[in-house]
Amino acid sequence: MARRCAVTGKGVMSGNNVSHAKNRTRRRFLPNLQIASFLSEALGQVVRLRVSTHALRTIEFKGGIDSFLAKAKDVELSKEARGYKQRIKKSAIQSDSSKAATKG
Repeated sequence: MARRCAVTGKGVMSGNNVSHAKNRTRRRFLPNLQIASFLSEALGQVVRLRVSTHALRTIEFKGGIDSFLAKAKDVELSKEARGYKQRIKKSAIQSDSSKAATKG
């Protein structure tokens, strides 16, 4: 399992530990990744993704996983998140067509 956020693409960074004597040794900065469950209203099920805490806050701010993925660029998303995005888009199209058939 890669240390990369499924939504924002945030990953491992590298840098230096700097001691008081200014000795520098290489280190890794790991992202704060959490496994989060989001309720998708379009799919009617729970979506589980490994996301950073920053992405968690962003998803909640944008109004949920459905609206966030609808506006997100495919390049930034992981393969799993792109699959959820396509399924959400497909279910939205089907629900729109069923509403139009009911009206007409």
